[in-house]
Amino acid sequence: MRVRSGPIQFIAIISFSAACAIAQTSAAAPLRLTLNDAIQRGLKANLAVSVADSRVGEARGTSTRREAALYPRVRIDTPITIQSRNLKAQGISLPGFPIPDVVGPFSTYETRASVDQSLIDMTLIHANRAAKQNLEVTKSDYQDARDQVIRQVAGLYLNAESAAALAQAAKARVDTAQTLYQLALDQRNAGAATGIDVLRAQVQLQQERQSFVQAKNSAEETKLVLARNIGLQPGTPIDLAEQLSAMNVATPTPEGGLETALNGRPDYQALQKQHEALQEQMRASKARFYPRLSASANYGGIGRTLSSITGTGLAQLSLSFTVFDRDRQGEQQEIAARMDRVERQATDLKLGIDQDIRQALLRLNSATEEVTVAAAGLDLAQKELDLAKVRFQNGVTNNVEVVNAQDSLARAQQNQIVALTRHADARIALARATGNTESKYEQYLGSH
Repeated sequence: MRVRSGPIQFIAIISFSAACAIAQTSAAAPLRLTLNDAIQRGLKANLAVSVADSRVGEARGTSTRREAALYPRVRIDTPITIQSRNLKAQGISLPGFPIPDVVGPFSTYETRASVDQSLIDMTLIHANRAAKQNLEVTKSDYQDARDQVIRQVAGLYLNAESAAALAQAAKARVDTAQTLYQLALDQRNAGAATGIDVLRAQVQLQQERQSFVQAKNSAEETKLVLARNIGLQPGTPIDLAEQLSAMNVATPTPEGGLETALNGRPDYQALQKQHEALQEQMRASKARFYPRLSASANYGGIGRTLSSITGTGLAQLSLSFTVFDRDRQGEQQEIAARMDRVERQATDLKLGIDQDIRQALLRLNSATEEVTVAAAGLDLAQKELDLAKVRFQNGVTNNVEVVNAQDSLARAQQNQIVALTRHADARIALARATGNTESKYEQYLGSH
C-alpha cells in the first residue's frame, strides 16, 4: 500500500520555515552589553594587551635562562671511536727501529658523566637579579596596557551612552512636537489660533524629526566604534544595559592621590623596576673583574673493547681572574646613560601624574556642579513649556512662546546630558590617574 506523502511534506516545510524564522529572530536579537562586559571583551580582544602578555612570557624565559647558569650542568657522553694515526706526521719516529708510518685502525669505547658548577661568580648572580627585575618591568607594562584599554573602552561606552541619551531626548521632543502640532490644529479649528500657528508648529515638528534622525544615526555610529574595539563584528546589534547617571565617589586630596598613584600606577612602577634592573646590570659589569670560582668533575669508563672498560675520573676547582677588559668601561657608560634616561623619565612622569590627578579632581568638582545646575535648568525648562502650552491652549497667546519653550527644553536636555557625560568622564580620568584602574574602576563608574 502506498503512503500519501503530501501532508507529511507540508508539515515538514512548515516546521523548517518556523525553525528558520526562530533562528533569524535569535540571530537578530541585540547583545545586551554592560560596561563591565564591554571592558572584559576589550581586554581579551585588544592587540596591545596580547603583545604585552607575550613579552611577559619572553621575559620569564630570559629570567629562567639566567637563573639556570647558577645551577649545575650535567651531561653524559658515550663516544665510540674507530681511528688510525699517522705517527710520522706527528713527529714520532725511532732511528734504527722500523715503525710504520700509520698505525691502526683501533677502537675505543667510553661512557662518561660530567658535571660543571659555578661556585662564585658575581657577574652571573647580578645578571640573574637583573633578569628578574626586567620580568617585573614587563608585568607592569602588561598591567599598564590593560589599564589603558579599560580607560579607552570606558570612554567609548560613555560616548555610546551619551549619544543614546541624546537620541532618546530627541525622540521625546518629537513626541512633544507632535502633540503641540495637533494642539495647534485643534486651536485653529476652534477659531482660537491662526494658520501661522499651525505652520509654526509644523516647522518645529519637522526640525525635531530631523534632529532625531541625526541623533539616532550618531548613536549607531558610536556603537560601531565600540563594537570594533571590543572584538565584536561591526554589524552586531548592541543594547546598552546602562544609562548616563551621576554618582558620588570618594575623592582623595591631590597629595594623597599622588602617593596612591605612585604606588599603584604600573607605568611609574615599570620605570622604578627598570632602574633597579639597570643597577643590577651595573653591578654585574663591575663584577667582571672579580675572581670566579668553579668546580667540575667527571667519571666514566674507557677501554679498547667493551670487556676491557675501566673506570677513570677527574675532579677540579678553577679560579679565574680577568686582567684586562676594555669592553667593561664602554658597557658601564651605556648602562649609566640608560639609568640617567630612566631617572629623567620617572621624574617627568611623576609630574605628569600629579597634573592628571589635579585636573581630574577639578573636572570632577566642576562636573558635579554642572549636573546640579543642569537638573535645575531642565526642570525650569519643562515648567516653561507646560505653562506656554496652557497659555496657548487657553488662547492667551500664540504658539511663539511654545516654540521658544521647546527650544529652551532642547538646550536644557542637551546641557544635562553634557554635564552627566563630563561627570562620568572625570570619574574615569580620576580612576586612571590614581592607579590600580583594573581593581577599582567599578567603584568609580558604578558598573554592574
